[in-house]
Amino acid sequence: MENISVAIRFRPPIPSSSSSDLPWTVDSNRITLLAFPVPNLSFTFDHVFDRTSTNATIYGLLVRSLIRSALDGFNGTAFAYGQTSSGKTFTMYGSEDDPGIVPLAVQDVFRTARMSADREFLIRVSYMEIYNEEINDLLTLGSQKLPIHESLERGVFVAGLREEIVSSAEQVLELLKLGEANRHFGETNMNARSSRSHTIFRMVIESSAKDVNSFGDVTSADAIRVSVLNLVDLAGSERIAKTGAGGVRLKEGKYINKSLMVLGNVINKLSDNGKQRGHIPYRDSKLTRILQPALGGNAKTSIICTVAPEEVHIEETRGTLHFASRAKRVTNCAQINEVLTDAALLKRQKLEIEELRRKLQGSHSGVLEQVVLKQRNDMHKSELERERLIVELEEERKARESLAHCIREQQKRIDDLTIRTTSDHAARSIQQKLGAGGTYDEVNMLHPDEFRTPDLKQMSNVFVARRSNCSKDLDSSPIPENFANIADEDLWMRLNKGCTTDLDMLQTPRIKRRSFSSREISLDQPFQEEAIDRKCERLEIQCSLERQQLETSEEQRMILECECNQLREEKASLLQTLSISKQDIDILRAEKEELVKELNLEKQMMKGLKEEIQLFSLAFSQREGLLTSLYTKSKAIVENLKSFQVTTPELYD
Repeated sequence: MENISVAIRFRPPIPSSSSSDLPWTVDSNRITLLAFPVPNLSFTFDHVFDRTSTNATIYGLLVRSLIRSALDGFNGTAFAYGQTSSGKTFTMYGSEDDPGIVPLAVQDVFRTARMSADREFLIRVSYMEIYNEEINDLLTLGSQKLPIHESLERGVFVAGLREEIVSSAEQVLELLKLGEANRHFGETNMNARSSRSHTIFRMVIESSAKDVNSFGDVTSADAIRVSVLNLVDLAGSERIAKTGAGGVRLKEGKYINKSLMVLGNVINKLSDNGKQRGHIPYRDSKLTRILQPALGGNAKTSIICTVAPEEVHIEETRGTLHFASRAKRVTNCAQINEVLTDAALLKRQKLEIEELRRKLQGSHSGVLEQVVLKQRNDMHKSELERERLIVELEEERKARESLAHCIREQQKRIDDLTIRTTSDHAARSIQQKLGAGGTYDEVNMLHPDEFRTPDLKQMSNVFVARRSNCSKDLDSSPIPENFANIADEDLWMRLNKGCTTDLDMLQTPRIKRRSFSSREISLDQPFQEEAIDRKCERLEIQCSLERQQLETSEEQRMILECECNQLREEKASLLQTLSISKQDIDILRAEKEELVKELNLEKQMMKGLKEEIQLFSLAFSQREGLLTSLYTKSKAIVENLKSFQVTTPELYD
């Protein structure tokens, strides 16, 4: 997490005002208001630039680090904010003598990319403006009212925006000139060439390692870095009373003030604490929607707030300083944007695992690694055992279903045998009655329910013709040998109800007369009853055996369920142990990150020491050169003095 970098730039005062009339004083990075309405009001920022500062100075202190980070894979954004005629466009674009942040950044990007020996770059640029809350492409004429979309891969982007692949700074500067020619400008009372729209110049920087095999660092193996650099020139907030705008200029000013008000609301929400923040209105303006990642997301952001030092603009200047002080409290979480293939991701994870294993071995925790491996093996075994138990339970369930089906079939057979036994007993009683000289009507009166079947509806015998008396004597009545052409009882029923049928079917069969004695009939009955009883006993024995098998399978199922529950408990304990080991691994990773951060700090300190040593060596060499020249000059003077002969006059007495 890092705060947004905020700087203040005072433009030079107008020639009519003197420096003694200015209500603001600047002391290092502190700005103080000395006059009404709030005397001794102070603000502190990262940098404060006075009127003597150049665009190159501002770029070196505030934006150059963004360019380095963008080439390393971090998103970056820099924009100028302030009232109209305070110097925003001059700060961003500058002039021929004093180029601004945008041309300096373009040249720095290509210069740094050429100096990089281990990575190769692909750069795309686009240029858009937001005019009256409508997005226009400045590189393509007629491309207006472009929509904003969002996706997981690209994030927030403008659909239909032209992106040009560039290879040199000169090509980018030509595109900037083309875009500036299509941009909306206007004249007001405060500025002869006032920006009437917000412009966003965007550079998409992709880079990849030239020789991946030569790098062992897991942070750069097989990774493609994609970063976005936004350089924004905002239109200035304005008061109608001061600008004297009317007609089209008035409409433009309303849209400009509205978008800047939404930007201020977003910054105000982001500067609050997390609990008090609430909803952040990014979607209320297209400007804040496009800059959403830069304002409160994955980007490094720098803001240059330009102010006018005159007393007549004291309210606008105070509002700009309040905006800058709130923006200084906003924090972003910038990280390197990388695109990894599946193979690259597996390679990176393998390298991380190897590094963690080396750390574990270095910290004398090989026992912990063995425990983790044993737990993984036990977990795998328990999973296999659980799958085996599931298969066995499924087979047991199928066996139980088949046994239940067999029991149902046997029960049906028993019921059928019972019905047949009852019907045979009824038939024997009828034969006895008929043998004793009774008629069918008498038999029906004595046994009204014995001829009823559960599947057929009982039919009335009112219309059935009575048979002749010759059928009374069973001893002399013949038994037919073939019933194929004899009309059954249902046919007689249908005939009595008036149904039509083929009368040729009603042929009387030739019956061979045979007489059966009552003794023969009585002898067959005990054998039939004994056979039925034996069959019932066999079925009961078979049912009891199947019930015993079912009970045995039920006991086995209960035992298997108990074993399955035990295995589940063991699995839960193993998962808990594995989670503890994962927590230990997370702790080690956190320690690794801290060590990496400390190492980066040490590298930065080492880099600073190297620069100081270089400066010291340069000063020492210069001093040594001066001393050498001084020694040479003194030596020459001594030699000249030696060669100079002094004549002394002779003394005479």
